[in-house]
Amino acid sequence: MIYAADLRRNRENRTNYRKRAAMLLGRQCFVSITVSNQNVKAQVLKPSAQGDKVVSSTSSKELVKFGWKGSMKSIPSCYLTGLLLGIKTLGEGITSLILYTGKGSFTTRVAACLKGMIDAGLRIPVSEASLPNKERLTGSHIAQYAALLKQEGERYRSQFSFLMKNDFLPEKYPNYFEDVKSRIISSGAIVANNIANNTTTTTNTTNTNTITTTHSTGTTDETGFT
Repeated sequence: MIYAADLRRNRENRTNYRKRAAMLLGRQCFVSITVSNQNVKAQVLKPSAQGDKVVSSTSSKELVKFGWKGSMKSIPSCYLTGLLLGIKTLGEGITSLILYTGKGSFTTRVAACLKGMIDAGLRIPVSEASLPNKERLTGSHIAQYAALLKQEGERYRSQFSFLMKNDFLPEKYPNYFEDVKSRIISSGAIVANNIANNTTTTTNTTNTNTITTTHSTGTTDETGFT
């Protein structure tokens, strides 16, 4: 009998080496999304034989600074986390990527995070039919359930005690969602303006340097004046 040693990360069920090899050959940036019992974390990475380089990253905990008080692992929070990550990634000059699930599964929460990234402006190959509908993304299904449960009093308070402790009324989930979404998009506009300003400054500096060089050599180069 011949013994074939298995790679450690394969034994630990952490890495799918077939997917990994295909990704390295494709040389595309990829997003890794992890949903735990507490929050959702997502990273955009650039693969290489030496190791992956993190391009951008975020977690649902970062939504707090935009005013989010809801669950950190719900479908709406997954979408908002993806939206925020998408804006950050565009700010790094990345416009397209692929999803890498590794040994994980393609769940509704992972799909919600992808939808947020797509709405931010990233190009990601995924079937539209596999993405959650608007009602689930905005938390309308949670709001409807909360409205029904509210009639039972004690059960309503028990089910949503954590949210209510943070002054978050579950029946108003879509309202909170839209408010935080608007703030995230506004932050993206600020990032875009900063990038545009930095680009303009760089261009002006380059032009100034060209003009100085032109005069010092005693030659005329109209490129420096455009």
